[in-house]
Amino acid sequence: MKAMIVVPAFLAALIAGCGGGESSGEMEGMDMEVAPATGGMTAEEHARMLAGAAGADDTSGRVVVELTADQARAIGVAFATVRRGPLARAVRTVGQVVPAEPNLTDVTVKIDGFVERLYVDATGRAVRRGEPLLSLYSPMLVAAQEELLTALRLAAAVDTADPDAARRAGSLVTAARRRLEFWDIPREEIDRLERSGEVTKTLTIPAPADGVVLEKMVVAGQAVMPGMQLYRLGNLSTVWIEGAVFEQDLALVRVGAPVRAELAAYPGRSFEGRVSFVWPTVDPESRTARVRVAFANPRGLLRPGMYASLYLEVMIGRDVLSVPAEAVVMTGERNLVFVVGPAGGLEPREVLLGARGGREIEVLDGLSEGTRIVAAANFLVDAESRLATGAGMASMPGMDMGAERKRP
Repeated sequence: MKAMIVVPAFLAALIAGCGGGESSGEMEGMDMEVAPATGGMTAEEHARMLAGAAGADDTSGRVVVELTADQARAIGVAFATVRRGPLARAVRTVGQVVPAEPNLTDVTVKIDGFVERLYVDATGRAVRRGEPLLSLYSPMLVAAQEELLTALRLAAAVDTADPDAARRAGSLVTAARRRLEFWDIPREEIDRLERSGEVTKTLTIPAPADGVVLEKMVVAGQAVMPGMQLYRLGNLSTVWIEGAVFEQDLALVRVGAPVRAELAAYPGRSFEGRVSFVWPTVDPESRTARVRVAFANPRGLLRPGMYASLYLEVMIGRDVLSVPAEAVVMTGERNLVFVVGPAGGLEPREVLLGARGGREIEVLDGLSEGTRIVAAANFLVDAESRLATGAGMASMPGMDMGAERKRP
């Protein structure tokens, strides 16, 4: 009694019913071709062909698949060529606009006092360097001015014939003047005091830099102490957008890489920046690392607090082998690509994969440049390769591929 040969029913049906089907002949980044139409083959002839190819098994338990051009076209098989060249991918994340830390300035004082007048009395005001922010009445400042004037009068009255007395008087003047300088009293104010001899009741605090008042922590009449923060100014001509990148993409992000940002406030418009810093730690819960991108903001369109979508164009390699991602059959244990053999058969070949770039994926080992491979309908080809050995149906209930059926 002859052993039965089982033809995959779903594939036979596809071949029989879709003989005139069309398939796209090209995928992005790859030159692909659909098998040209030639003569057909019956299901019985196809079964005999598979039975004859059963000896060409590879280590993955699959066999070489022989298809005519019509059969390949009917099930949508398309081919591509392994290419060598640059491979890039886009990493997308969401970030938030924040002020650039080097452009932040805190306004503080080094003496006790009371706020007598606020010249800048609201958050959000733009200020220029040197512009008055507030005036401060300080008894300590009044006392220090009186000490300088007293030292100046003593130095003027000392007998110049006594060098020791003149030196001591000069030291008192220097110490009183230095005390005011250490409190950040402007030099021109000290010179005015020495010329006029008039003590000022208040001290005017100027803006130390250009910027916008991001925070205001003081009101008129408030008592202040040394080191107390009164204002926070931020120069927004440059801002940062901070986002999070998943761990698997972290190795691709480099400082200096170009980044494109899109914001809901400006539809149809994008902003160009560059990665300025990648955090050295990964969040253990989200498995992400923070990335900082610097953007020039001369018109102030990027405002702190805005959300933005970040698109990082990262280069995987400039000279790598790659294939369409759809060409790879991932079994869970190995990655397979069907290669067009010298005789036209579709041979399963195990490959070692690298990083994925868009619709293409890097091949580290297993293929060479110029090799023709199956780039579409490869899962049907893989099913044909497995079912031809009986591996796919032997495990189904009631199916014993090695046993003979008894005739009635």
